[in-house]
Amino acid sequence: MRGHACALLVLLAACATPTPTSTPKLPALSSTDSSPALANLRRAVTLPWKDDGRCVVAEAANPWPVLVERCFHALDREKVRFRDVQHRCPVASTDAATVQAMVGFCLLVQPELVVGAVFVVSAFVVAVAIVQAIDAYELTQREEAARKRRAKPPVPTSSPKREPVSSPEPKPAPLGPDVVPPNPDSTEPREECKPKAVPHKGEWDPHNECADGVPGNGYPGWDVLVNGKSFDALQPASRVLWEVKTNNFDGYTPFLLRTVVADQLAEFRADTAIAAACGYGFTVGVTSAAHKRALQEAATFELKVVVMDWCTK
Repeated sequence: MRGHACALLVLLAACATPTPTSTPKLPALSSTDSSPALANLRRAVTLPWKDDGRCVVAEAANPWPVLVERCFHALDREKVRFRDVQHRCPVASTDAATVQAMVGFCLLVQPELVVGAVFVVSAFVVAVAIVQAIDAYELTQREEAARKRRAKPPVPTSSPKREPVSSPEPKPAPLGPDVVPPNPDSTEPREECKPKAVPHKGEWDPHNECADGVPGNGYPGWDVLVNGKSFDALQPASRVLWEVKTNNFDGYTPFLLRTVVADQLAEFRADTAIAAACGYGFTVGVTSAAHKRALQEAATFELKVVVMDWCTK
């Protein structure tokens, strides 16, 4: 057991090696960046960082575990407390501080934080570099969307002039139509509106279990791709798409609550429009009554939020 503890200590020390003191150049996020980079930034902005988040921004394009490994040294661990509520990270050491650091590292690299595993114990200023990176990404997306809207369609070329042709003698109208017009009620949905089963975006089992447990979910074990967006669940009978959030909402500071709610409402506004374009409703599932109340009080559009009592702890 002592040998395993020493090995973990060596690994943690390697991860905690400070980066050079020079300020890294912050990479600009463009519309070509994959969505995991933005997800990493939104996840990291809820934690306190001693370097204003510069390490996080520099590593945002990597998978979340890689980002945590490279930036754990910059986390202000005096302002957070870790609790291994599901006993995922057993360690052996007599040094309480070392145990806390190793458990914290182990919990943070999980695909999604367990509810109640991380507590912010004091107020902190949100990392400026992370906020700027998120704003830059979203601004680029808006500018690109506006540019596409302003793009003019191609001007059709005029056909060459032809000599006028005398009108043929009128023919008697047929007694009935040659082709029966299609029934407007039998129109097939557009291809992009047909739901398709796709693998779950996240690899965190509790989150996926919450999504799979949505009452009447027609795609348990899968996400549902509709109109280019991967949703967590679909109720085919009522034609309602779901997005599930399992944030540790009750453990956030007031400032972080406002930040998280604002980011999520922007996401849900887009999801509502994507779903409505294909004739679907949209519902958000959360694990906290406080989370539901905060979203509904801040929303400036119609948003249905449900507390998922089938998966709350």
